[in-house]
Parts: sequence; structure tokens; C-alpha cells
Amino acid sequence: MKRVTSIVCAAAALLGVSSLSAPRAALADGRDWNDGPVINVASIRTVDGHFDDYMHWLATTFKKTQEAAKKAGLITGYRVIVVEPRGPNDPDIYLVVEYKNWAALDNLGGKLDKIDAEVEGSVEAAAKSEADRAKIRTVLGSRTEQEAILK
Repeated sequence: MKRVTSIVCAAAALLGVSSLSAPRAALADGRDWNDGPVINVASIRTVDGHFDDYMHWLATTFKKTQEAAKKAGLITGYRVIVVEPRGPNDPDIYLVVEYKNWAALDNLGGKLDKIDAEVEGSVEAAAKSEADRAKIRTVLGSRTEQEAILK
């Protein structure tokens, strides 16, 4: 009788341990979420008195460039978010660009150079425009992240 009880207890313990580990395994391989889009967020601080100048550039050249990148299938979307800075080193604008996935970033620089050349006339003109914008804004940094879409 002791032997039967030991076998039953061992089987119950094995069943209990295996049932506890199954949900953890399901979570570990992403079954509760799917990879969403990849998002790059650039933090921008405009120089005092130049907010409207920078917003004008965003509404013209930046918008044309992003729309061309979207039409070419390089990005899936973009947004400009205006925020109230909490201190002198905080951004007042976030530039958000959305990509389908991480693979969309492969060889992206050369593809965007072509779009910059189309929009601004040449890669050199785009580089000069970038340098000129340094007078009216500071790029505080950027981060790239991926959305997790919960099931």
C-alpha cells in the first residue's frame, strides 16, 4: 500500500509541476503578444524664439520628406508631438517615425538619401539644411522601440 501511495504521489507531483511550467513556457515564446511596429522617437528642443521657425520647417520640408518615405514604403507613419518642457534640458517637440519592423531599418540611410535629394535638390543641400537647423533647435537624443501588441 505504501508503494502505491508513493507512486500516486509522485505522479501527482509530476503532473502538478508540468501543469505549472506549461503557462510559463507559453509566455516565454510570445504567445500572449505579437511584435508590433518599430518606432523611433527623437527629442527636440527649440531655441528660444525659434519654435515657429522650426514648426514651419516641419510643416514643409520634414512633411514632404516623410510623405515621400511613406509613399516609397520606407515608413508606415509619422507624428509631431508638442510637449510642455519640465525643465531647460527637456524637449518641447517629439518627432515620431513608425516602421513596419526592425528589418525596415536595414540599408535605410541610402534610401533616405535618395528621398532627401528629391525633396531638397541634393544630398549636400539636405546636409546644409541639417546644419542650418542646428541654429534653431537641438536634438537631445532619440530612442528606437517596438510596440508589443497584446493578444
